[in-house]
Amino acid sequence: MAGEDGEGGSVLAISDLHVGHAGNREVVEGLRPGSPRDWLLVAGDVGDTVADVEWALGLLSRRFAKVLWAPGNHELWTPPADPVALRGAARYAYLVDVCRRLGVLTPEDPYPVWRGQGGPVLVAPLFLLYDHSWRPDGLDTPEAALEEAYRVGVVCTDEFLLHPDPYPSRSAWCAARVAETARRLAEREPGLPTVLVNHWPLLREPTRVLRYPIFAQWCGTESTADWHLRFDAIAVVYGHLHIPRTTWHDGVRFEEVSVGYPREWRPRAAPPTLRRILPAPPDVTTGPGAPGPVESRPLRPSPRPATS
Repeated sequence: MAGEDGEGGSVLAISDLHVGHAGNREVVEGLRPGSPRDWLLVAGDVGDTVADVEWALGLLSRRFAKVLWAPGNHELWTPPADPVALRGAARYAYLVDVCRRLGVLTPEDPYPVWRGQGGPVLVAPLFLLYDHSWRPDGLDTPEAALEEAYRVGVVCTDEFLLHPDPYPSRSAWCAARVAETARRLAEREPGLPTVLVNHWPLLREPTRVLRYPIFAQWCGTESTADWHLRFDAIAVVYGHLHIPRTTWHDGVRFEEVSVGYPREWRPRAAPPTLRRILPAPPDVTTGPGAPGPVESRPLRPSPRPATS
C-alpha cells in the first residue's frame, strides 16, 4: 500500500471516539487524512460494543495508509446489550482478530517503523491497563482507595463491566501486560527511538488536574513511570482523561488526544480533530530544551467520571 513506510505523510492521533454517541459518530465520519500516506494512531475507547469498534476502525482503515489501535477500557467492557458476551482476555483476543481482518495493527503485532519525516521511529501501540497504584495520600492500599471511591461516589464503570478473566484481578492482568510489553520494547533495535501509544497515561502527572483525584486509581500504573526515558520515547500518545492537551515531562512530549463525550467537546472553540505527532508540528520543540508544560485546549475532566 502507498505510504506503508510513511514517506511523504504524517503520523496523526486521536482517542476516545465513543462512537455510540451520534455526535461522535459524525466526528469519525468526518476524519480524513491530509495525505494518502498518513498513519493514524487510535489510542482506545473507540466504542462500547464490538460492532461499534469494527465500524469505526473499518472506516478509518479504508482512509489511512496504516491504522494502529491500542485498546481502552470501553472496548474491554462486556455490556449486557452486546451480542459478543466474551469477557477479559478472550474479549481482547476477539478484538485483535477483528482488527487483523481490517488490516489494523494492534499491540499483539510487530511494531512498525515510521520512516517518513521525523523518523525512523518505532511506533508501539500498547495495552497496559492499571493497578490502583495511583492513590491519594493517606490511602495505603488498593482496598482503601476503592473504599474511599465508593464513599464519595466516584467509581469507574470498569468495576462492573471490565472483567479480568482469567486473571484474578485487573491489577494482575496489568502486571502481566507490563512485563510482556517491557520485554518486547527492550528487544527493539538499539538506539531506535519510539512513539509509545497507550490508552492510559504512562505516568501519574497528567492526572493531577483531574477534578476528582480519587479517579486516578483507574488511570495507570506506577510501573511505567520511567518508560518514556527507558524506551527512548520522542512522544507519548494517550487518552482516557478527556483532557486534550500537550505537556512535557523530562523533555518528552506527551499528547492527550481524546475526543470525549459530546457534552465535553461541543462547548470548545474548535471541533475535535486529529493531532499530528510526526513530524512534530512547527510550534512544538522536542528534546531536552523543550518548554514545559505547554498545554493546548486545557479542559476540565468529565463531571461524571464513573462512565470513563
